[in-house]
Amino acid sequence: MTTQSLTKKVFTTTCAAVLAAGGFALGRMTHGGSIPAAAGDVAPPASPAPPPLAASGNGRARAAPMPSSFAPLVAEASPAVVHIKVTSVVKTAGPGLRFGFPPDWFGENGPFGEFRFPAPPSGEFEQHGSGSGFIIRKDGMILTNNHVVDGAKAITVTLSDGRQFAASVVGRDPKTDLAVLKIHATGALPVATLGSSDAVRVGDWVIAIGNPFGLSNTVTAGIVSAKGRAIGAGPYEDFIQTDAPINPGNSGGPLLDEQGEVIGINTMIFSQSGGNIGIGFAIPIDLAKQLVPDLEEHGHVTRGGLGVAIQKITPDLAASLGVEPERGVLVAQVAPESPAAKSGLKSGDVITTYDGKAIDEHASLPMLVAETTIGKTVPVEILRDGKTTTLEVTIARLTEDEARDETSPPKAKWGLALREPTPAERQSRNLDASQGVLVEGVAPESPAAEAGVHAGDVILEVNRKPVRSVEALQKAVAATPAGKPLLLLLRPADGSDRFTALAAR
Repeated sequence: MTTQSLTKKVFTTTCAAVLAAGGFALGRMTHGGSIPAAAGDVAPPASPAPPPLAASGNGRARAAPMPSSFAPLVAEASPAVVHIKVTSVVKTAGPGLRFGFPPDWFGENGPFGEFRFPAPPSGEFEQHGSGSGFIIRKDGMILTNNHVVDGAKAITVTLSDGRQFAASVVGRDPKTDLAVLKIHATGALPVATLGSSDAVRVGDWVIAIGNPFGLSNTVTAGIVSAKGRAIGAGPYEDFIQTDAPINPGNSGGPLLDEQGEVIGINTMIFSQSGGNIGIGFAIPIDLAKQLVPDLEEHGHVTRGGLGVAIQKITPDLAASLGVEPERGVLVAQVAPESPAAKSGLKSGDVITTYDGKAIDEHASLPMLVAETTIGKTVPVEILRDGKTTTLEVTIARLTEDEARDETSPPKAKWGLALREPTPAERQSRNLDASQGVLVEGVAPESPAAEAGVHAGDVILEVNRKPVRSVEALQKAVAATPAGKPLLLLLRPADGSDRFTALAAR
């Protein structure tokens, strides 16, 4: 769920699966606003104003004191929180994860380091996992995380009063890790009150309720540590960070404010051992409100698409492009016949504003595009060759994986062996007859090797000019002023173009 280097090591989704024989069970962006109410629903009350600031003796404002107890809030909010148990069928080709736990949980410093279980046999086997969720409507609609129910063969929902119901998946959105479930109950159901994540402030008290490690109705408290976190989990990120203890099994459970209203959906933790260390992340409830109508009606989310691959502007790239660091995003690739291509947007352009909104954060552009009504024409301000230009782009429906987000491009430098591609290689890489130079090898322990440049990459441009031969590339390098990074456009083996800046030592 995170960037490749970070996900595999330290980010853990807070729902894990275990075999039945194991011990603890571990755990549009379209336009359109709120979750529709079913017949008989009572609209949730508006959020009360935040507690007033009291005046101190020196005239400075000081925050209201910490609540003496969260007990009344918990008593009212807990009944709507549910325990979700999932049965799925998985395949294994031999020794692998012990009972579905992440491998570092059984390391020397892991929480279960003293246990050693036999690996599951080869073939298919039944696996059980658990997580959390909360009821958002009286007709049995439940909000949770996609990773809690992904691949589920059967889902059982248990309420705090002990009632159990079979649940079905109404809709899922892997890109934001949200899912909507439905249960059919004969009696009345408790409903969580949805608040506003936009109104939450850093430093506000929050409460998490869920089922960590299969332990039902567990309550923890903390504060909002940060807002608007983008951690590389996907293209649409706006996480609430909290130090309220969140552990495996809390996935899909609510994060509540001091009024007991849901302001987030607990989703993942930052951990090197699999347990809580005080850094957890929740999906803002305002984002979920936008997605639920599409998930309920279509089973998936419909998003607007621009048709570009973008990357963050590093200081080296900024120097090569002649732009301010940390301003805008760099267009690495434009899909043919896409809205971007039709508007005249080109590879190498820097998008600085979208529909009148400044692009100060790399992660903000995908969110803004995804929220745009399909068919709407919006102004996009760009920097091209040092000049500001405004293009008119008509947003179309986003196709799957249309806009790849190169959040961590390799920092390639010198230490390369180059040659011209063969006709067969040009055909397989979609290259014209005289386009590009192939990286045949990377010198061991060279700056290029340390930076992650790989054999098989194709250099398409040098300093925004097409490269058609090794000789032409060498001349372009020689003509680059001393001290200025060399701007390259690369095509890796996966075919997704990206820019990188090389600075000779």
